[in-house]
Amino acid sequence: MIINPGSIRVIHSPQNNYQMATKIRLARHGHKDYAFYHIVVADSRSPRDGKIIERIGSFNPNTNPAAVILNFERALYWVNVGAQPTDTVRTILSNEGVLLCKHLQGGVAKGAFSQEEAQKRFDAWKAQKDAKMGKISQAEADKKAAAAKALLAQEVETNKAKAAAIAEKRAAAAAELAAAAQEAAQEAAAAEAEAKGEEAPAEEAEA
Repeated sequence: MIINPGSIRVIHSPQNNYQMATKIRLARHGHKDYAFYHIVVADSRSPRDGKIIERIGSFNPNTNPAAVILNFERALYWVNVGAQPTDTVRTILSNEGVLLCKHLQGGVAKGAFSQEEAQKRFDAWKAQKDAKMGKISQAEADKKAAAAKALLAQEVETNKAKAAAIAEKRAAAAAELAAAAQEAAQEAAAAEAEAKGEEAPAEEAEA
């Protein structure tokens, strides 16, 4: 069965030998400090880094919220033909609505409700999810903005402190120069007075 999440419809497809022999799992990429993953379909008997059957998406846990790119219809197809997701991938498929669509299509096939009702339920779930993710994204953006504002305020205060320290050093240097100039002037005046004092007795002796 395949369900298009934009327009709920049910198409029957036979079970095949993929059931129980195939897994939907994560394939690690990136490096030690920044790992991200491909969501892949592979034979459950193949090694972790062995050959895959199909890549159906990617998962990056380094962002908030985590970034998921998923080929919805292919993921649903593989779930419907019996491929078994790992626990982590099951959580991803659940969060992306794949498992909900599988459940809804089962209800339509059994006649429990109509395709229109299934679509209505899926749309309501998606709207709720989008609103929740929007709040998370907004909270993260607000957190980053607050951190940037705090950093800017800290830089401003640091710059003010540096400017005050520089001004204080300049004032001290200016005061030191003024004191030195005053001392030099006093010494010059004293020397001049002393010179005049020595000249006066010499003039009186000549007279």
